[in-house]
Amino acid sequence: MSYDYENIEQIKQLKYRYCRGIDSCNIEELGRVFTEDARINYQGGSYTFEAEGKENILTAMKFAFHDKLVSCHTVHMPVIEITGETTAKGQWRLLDYAMNLAEDNKVTVGGAEYVDDYVKNTDGVWQIKQSVYTRVYEQVFLQDNHNLTHYQLGGGVVKGEFSI
Repeated sequence: MSYDYENIEQIKQLKYRYCRGIDSCNIEELGRVFTEDARINYQGGSYTFEAEGKENILTAMKFAFHDKLVSCHTVHMPVIEITGETTAKGQWRLLDYAMNLAEDNKVTVGGAEYVDDYVKNTDGVWQIKQSVYTRVYEQVFLQDNHNLTHYQLGGGVVKGEFSI
């Protein structure tokens, strides 16, 4: 068995750019990771997050990942299969933390299993065509005090004490 390490590494970097785009609320970066006809379906214990078409996905993400949300999304243990010259599939384990300061410090912590489909566009760049996840576990709770001494929101950084 041989592996196409170059394409696999490009897909890993694509998924990392996706996570970084979410955590920094960088809609422009997220716009580069999806195909025009992309589809997402994320099933959580307390939500369903679903959209079709890049513009609809970006609108939904702009609403969900905003300047009052502190988050960290990490993906691990990729299993990536190159299925053709311009197609691939991937499976990842997600571990994430999100605190919504606009909703009384509502915290969501969990793990999920991503299953993605990728395509390489005419410029030779891999993009996400479909991304689906199902929660492995999820905790949702309100935290009395955010206790944050440093955080990044909407691409900006706030240091020290602050008020909402």
